[in-house]
Amino acid sequence: MNLFDQVSDDIKAAMLAKDRIRLQALRGIKKEFLEAKTAKGGTGELTDEAAVKILQKMVKQRKESAEIFKAQSREELAESELAEVAAIEVYLPKQLSAEELEAALKEIIAQTGAEGPKDMGKVMGAATKALAGKADGRMISETVKKILG
Repeated sequence: MNLFDQVSDDIKAAMLAKDRIRLQALRGIKKEFLEAKTAKGGTGELTDEAAVKILQKMVKQRKESAEIFKAQSREELAESELAEVAAIEVYLPKQLSAEELEAALKEIIAQTGAEGPKDMGKVMGAATKALAGKADGRMISETVKKILG
């Protein structure tokens, strides 16, 4: 079952369970998936890889919103955003731990032959492709800087 079908089934389950926050998050996911499917120049299909990218974008947006709400002392809104993040992250692949990420990046650095901070672009290009969906871009960047620096 692809992610689109899984989300559709989970919407029904959330309705029956009367889980308002999860239902809201799932409806948001389905809306984004439908927009991607029907986008101009699209094929009408949504691959799981494209779906994962959409989910990662949604998680990032909600985390940023939660930070803004916390800065404005709007805790109830921040909690709502973070609850949606938890509901969305269920559909993302398991994220690498800091140790796993560092080991993977050291391997990529060895493959690319990078020697210092000047080679960061070369490493980042390879790393973002290899670790897509498994690690946040900011975490990859910070770890690469630490290793090369």
